[in-house]
Amino acid sequence: MVITAAHISPILSLVFGILILIFPRILNILVAIFLIIQGLLGLGLVR
Repeated sequence: MVITAAHISPILSLVFGILILIFPRILNILVAIFLIIQGLLGLGLVR
């Protein structure tokens, strides 16, 4: 399976969701990282 930009969002969502269940205090950091990554992918700066 080739991982493309279309696969990154669901994979990150799954990983961050599991981490939030385990460590709820890091929610703000994980959401910020997720939004930054999504923004970079959306702008095409990361392929």
